[in-house]
Amino acid sequence: MSDAPNVAGAVPGVIPETPATAPTRPPGTHGPGPRIEWIDVVPVRAPLIGDFRGSYYHMTHRATLVIRVHTDQGIVGEAYVGDEDATAHEIRSVLLDEIAPRVVGMEVLETEKCWQAAYPATFDILRDRRIGLVALAGLDTAVWDAAGKFLGQPLWRLWGGARARVPMTAIGGYYGEPLGPIEEEITYYREVLGLAGMKFKVGGRSPEVDAARVRAARAAAGSDFVLCIDANQGYTVPDAVDLARRLEDQDIRWFEEPVMWHNDRRSLRDVRYLGGIPVCAGQSELSASGCRDLMETGSVDVCNFDASWSGGPTAWRRVAAIASSYDVQMGHHEEPQVSTHLLASVPHGTFAECFHPSRDPFWWNLVTNRGDLVDGEIVLTDRPGLGWELDWDYIDKHRIDK
Repeated sequence: MSDAPNVAGAVPGVIPETPATAPTRPPGTHGPGPRIEWIDVVPVRAPLIGDFRGSYYHMTHRATLVIRVHTDQGIVGEAYVGDEDATAHEIRSVLLDEIAPRVVGMEVLETEKCWQAAYPATFDILRDRRIGLVALAGLDTAVWDAAGKFLGQPLWRLWGGARARVPMTAIGGYYGEPLGPIEEEITYYREVLGLAGMKFKVGGRSPEVDAARVRAARAAAGSDFVLCIDANQGYTVPDAVDLARRLEDQDIRWFEEPVMWHNDRRSLRDVRYLGGIPVCAGQSELSASGCRDLMETGSVDVCNFDASWSGGPTAWRRVAAIASSYDVQMGHHEEPQVSTHLLASVPHGTFAECFHPSRDPFWWNLVTNRGDLVDGEIVLTDRPGLGWELDWDYIDKHRIDK
């Protein structure tokens, strides 16, 4: 295979260098913003230590796409998005072959213009809609990073700056206990990582069995540890309501995606009204309009729309604006590298989510400057853009395009 980089708009046979610290706009200066010159995309994949099982799915690898938007002023917007294993190469092709030709030459400050130019990549009805949306998300996130670097401001502040700290919780409690007994897993989250809580997997067993598992988790966690439950669309309405009622004394912060997908607007609403636990959903929606429908039908208390799955920060911010009109709180499905900034930017944001290092080696290895956790909250900095430094030695070790 050729050693030439996988880029759009690059000079053939020339591998450009990325500066260790991208230049930012000098404070107080004005003039045209940086224009996009070319884009490169690196698919990355790493094996996990075991088989992580939810209600109807399992994970043995972590995959993502690292996107760089190079500009004529030397600023490079960098982001990694998604966990798409089977479709990573197709998403990369959409970014390079369909999106890049539309946005090369545009200014990174014109984020909405760039987003609209890339949006037609989602129109192909003969392929999975999510492929185009993840590609769009990658472009959008990297463009925003470049814009923040040019302006010398962190994105959490550019997007609203509601707060500079966000509580962080883990996603865990997988079936089969690949991380060991639940008591040990929770102790690790509390004492070693310093997290504020966790989201516990349910939906793959009977309500009686899952209730016992959650009660064991609460006993291990104590009363001051946030505990959510997540069925990943695993239950029928009667079973979801049954579980919620069994756990009514366990101080469950929310019940995420409690019911199967095929009638979820009505089913989520029924569980919300009958179960007595706040309901969270939205990660499986493809658009802001879909999330609006969840809110209009009274189906959710919390919307965890995923920017990396469904069109990027630009799309998430639209959802957050809609949610504020319905008194719905905002979450974000996984992806702390972008969710921390988004959730800090709005007053109705909730928890950023991460995984155990064995379940998501990228957050703990690909990002070299994650920031400090204080009292269960991640402290965001004034570093411009997303502010993350990526470990390119780690990326090169796990890239799958060579």
